[in-house]
Formats: sequence, C-alpha cells, structure tokens
Amino acid sequence: MVTRLSHLFLRTLRDDPSDAEVTSAKLLVRAGYVRRQSPGIFAWLPLGLKVRARIEAIIRDEMVAAGAQEVLLPALLPREPYEATNRWTEYGDGMFRLQDRKGADYLLAPTHEEMFALLVKDLYGSYKDLPVTLFQIQDKYRDEARPRAGLLRGREFTMKDAYSFDLTDEGLERSYQVMRDAYEKIFARLGLEYVIVKADAGAMGGSKSEEFLHPIGVGEDTFVRSAGGYAANVEAYVTPVPDALPIEGQPEPVLLPASDTPTIETLVAHANEVAPREGAPWTAADTLKNVVLALTHLDGTREIVVVGLPGDRDVDLKRAEVAFAPAEVEPAGDDDFRKHKSLVKGYIGPQVLGAESTTGIRYFVDPRVVDGTAWITGANERGVHVSGLVAGRDFVADGVAEVSDVRAGDPAPDGSGPLETARGMEIGHVFQLGRKYAEALGLKVQDENGKLATVTMGSYGIGVTRILAILAEAHNDEKGLAWPKNVAPFDVHVVATGKDEVAYDLATSIVAELEGERFEVLYDDRPKVSPGVKLRDAELLGMPIVVVAGRGAADGVVELWNRASGERRDVPVAELLEAVRAI
Repeated sequence: MVTRLSHLFLRTLRDDPSDAEVTSAKLLVRAGYVRRQSPGIFAWLPLGLKVRARIEAIIRDEMVAAGAQEVLLPALLPREPYEATNRWTEYGDGMFRLQDRKGADYLLAPTHEEMFALLVKDLYGSYKDLPVTLFQIQDKYRDEARPRAGLLRGREFTMKDAYSFDLTDEGLERSYQVMRDAYEKIFARLGLEYVIVKADAGAMGGSKSEEFLHPIGVGEDTFVRSAGGYAANVEAYVTPVPDALPIEGQPEPVLLPASDTPTIETLVAHANEVAPREGAPWTAADTLKNVVLALTHLDGTREIVVVGLPGDRDVDLKRAEVAFAPAEVEPAGDDDFRKHKSLVKGYIGPQVLGAESTTGIRYFVDPRVVDGTAWITGANERGVHVSGLVAGRDFVADGVAEVSDVRAGDPAPDGSGPLETARGMEIGHVFQLGRKYAEALGLKVQDENGKLATVTMGSYGIGVTRILAILAEAHNDEKGLAWPKNVAPFDVHVVATGKDEVAYDLATSIVAELEGERFEVLYDDRPKVSPGVKLRDAELLGMPIVVVAGRGAADGVVELWNRASGERRDVPVAELLEAVRAI
C-alpha cells in the first residue's frame, strides 16, 4: 500500500507548540499526528490514527488469544448504575456530568464496570454461562484539573478495558492471571519496559490491584522496588511496624524551656542545647511532627484531622488521599486554625487530640509511632515543647494512617532489602474487583444447586493513547520521531528530491517494488517542495526506514537511513530491497 505525501492530510511545523510540556507532545503535534483542540483534548490526524490502529491491533490480538471477546459500549451513560455503586458521588469533580433536554442525568464514561455488569446480568443467568471475559477499545473521559503533557494526561483518551465474570473466587484468580499474562505479552510486543507493582485500588475497589508502570522520567507515579523482588506504587507501600516497647519504668515527660522553635530544625537544635541526652544527640527522627490536614468528604463537609509522624518525615498527599479516601485531602489553612483555637500552630501536641478529648479532632499516627516510643513534641502552648511523651501512656491515637513519604533506603515490607525509588507512567492496571459491583447491581446466576449466587468480577485496563505517547517519548532524537517498526504508520518513507525527473522516476520504481513486496510505503512526491524541507520532514515523521532518491539517482544509487540507529549510507538500487529487509 502506498500513500503519496502530496495527497496526505498533513502539515508539519518547524517550531514546538507553545503549550506542549513534554517531548512527545511537541513532536506529535509538530509532525502532524495529532492537533490540540482544547486542554487535554486532541484531534487525531491520518498518521496518528495509523499508529493508534497498530497499537490497538497488538492489544486486540493478545486479548482474543487469551479468550476475551470484543464488544463496544456507549460512552454516554445514565446516572442510575453509577448511583447504585456510589461512584456517581465518589468520583467527585473528576467525572463529566451532563443532563439531557428532559433533565435526566448522564455522564461521560470514565470507566465501564457498571455497564458491563449490567450487560452480563441482562444476557446470562446460569453458572454454565461462566466464566466469560469481555473487552472493548473505546474513548474515556475524566475532568482532569490540570491536563498536561499532551496524550500522557488528557481529558479524553482511548483505553482498552476488559472485565471477567466468574462464579467463584478461584475462578477469578484464574481469569486475573490469564489477563495479567496477556498484558506481559502485549507490552513485550510493543517493546515497552515495565515493572509490575502493587497498587491501591482507589475508587475501583477490590481485593487485589497491580499496576504495570513504564519507567520514564516524566512519569507522574513514584514507585519503589527492592533487589529482592518487591515492587509497589508508593501509595500502596505498607510501612513495616516496629515492635512495641515497654511503657513501665519510663520517666515522666518534662517541659522544655520556652523558646521560639516552630520548626523541627529549630526544635532539635534547642533540645540539644537545653536538654542534651547521653550517647547521641537528638535528631529530627526523635520528634513527633503533628500535621493538620483538611478532609473534604463526599457530602461536602470539611473535617480537620491531625497526623503525628516522625519529624524527619513529610506528608505525601497522594498517600494521604489513599489513607482518607474517598475524601479529598489538603493541608489545613489559616482559616482552619482560626476555627480551631486548640491547635497552636508550630507547637501542636497529641495530648489534647483524639476522640476522648474536648476538641473532637481525630488524631492519627504513623505506623512507626508504636506504644512505648517516647517523643519530643508540642505542649499545645506557644513556645513550649515537651520531651519524653510516651505513646500508649501519655496519648492514644484514633488510628494509624499511612501518609508519610517513602524514601530510598526504607525497608521493603516483605524483608527483601532496602528500597530504591523511580518514576514511572501507568500503562496498564489489573484489579480483582470481587463482588462489589455485582452486589450493588444484582448480578447473580443460578449455581449448580439452583440457588442464586453473586458473580465475582475482575477489571483490566490499558491506556492506548498513553502508550502511543510513551512510545513517542522513548523513540526520538533531536531531529524528530523514530518509531519502532511494529507501530510505525509506514514501513518505508521514500523521498524524491531535486528537479531532475530521473530522481522521481527512480523513486517511483522503488515504491512499486516495495509495494510488490507488501511493504507499506509513504512516498514524498511533492514536486514544488525543496529537498531541505522534504528531508527535515522525513526526520520529523520518523518512519523506521527512509530511502532518498536524489543526487545519485542517475548512477542508480540511493541513500538509505536506519532511523533508529541513525546510520545513513549509499546503496545501489539493485541491493536496496535486501538492505531494507535487513533493517
């Protein structure tokens, strides 16, 4: 198949778009693969659609090979199923909501668990119908607050989502493993490096959740891994809990002399000056930092909570959002402190907090704050701290909250060694949903005994358009894109340069020969475009192989480019087909 550039709907740009933040966004727009319509929303042009179709074909091949069947559901969905599972509310501002002319509520689908469950409920009623796995490749919508990075984080995006339906938990385990294995095959065929990490299920719910992360510098996810094989998204990391210490015999707490020490650094310096301890100086890890967070619950109410954590740690807001989900979490502001006079900013201590206190403010602690540990912390009086405050004796928390940051060198919870941290971008996610959605929507079938049994579900997503952007991010150089051959829109880009008809005649004959050998060819036959522009476009568009018929055409010689390696060499036309096959 041959596409002539003179007829292709394409316009390349010499300069980067002003609103593009990452390399993939710049190159995909400049090379005419996509065109921005509004923040987070892009039009797909012919070249972009061809790449997307090749990615989808690989995904579709492996899903069908794994036994999944393809369907296609609408993107405009009614409110009622999402109301039944409470996700109409839980999704918060991230969901696009709208009404029809009669005032009925609808949404643009962020994901389709509810609708697939209802589809199976509508058509299946016996255990003999199960197991079944269905999938679709379809656009999704999320109202991102800060859509950025082009296709890596958009408001409209294409996703492959699949859903398994089984009668038993053992069946779900098998279906989950089949999909997990299929994902490994998909990403291997796409040439994508990936790390499988434990993940938080978030609004999806379920008992087990794993992410496939592609390590990349512009990734928005931080994950940790150990040499012994542990890997997890930081939101899913579980802090190893130290053993409790004996409380009996510990000295009573003492007040530290008053001083202006509102920060951990100033507090540590002051403690070492006025109350030094034998053996080792006080450090930030000996202090208890009490951080005030504001939770906005689904009903709109705002609650203030305090979390105590070692002073050498900071709050990770993403981990805090998981700990207090589905509430939104942010640091408390000045208005919050004005409304809660018992919180003395910079000198907060746990003595006046918790369910049994008069403040009514819930108090949580980091898992490291176990009974018997003694701390330097605030005395709830401006300029005053206290030393030797013992957990379990002098204060009791309402619960434990995993909100502290995770760092390189922290221990893996499975004992497999110290952690290293890395940045990654989610390319796939698999969930064992269990019976959450089936119970909410009444998805039951008759079991072998004729009794109704609730079906158990799995959910499996792959970000199609995100993968396209990641491939563009990974395969480029200073001149443009350099697509891997299995996703490139064309196999070979033939360029005729100059005004000499000999070059065009030679290029045309090369194109015909390549087409006869079943290569997909992009032919730059534009007659009034300069050689410099054509060659710059060839570099920018990024086909794996470029053949240039120009100055050597009269001698039967063309220039052959290997876009991935950057190698360029002259090749006699008689040897071209063999050289192309070799690349």
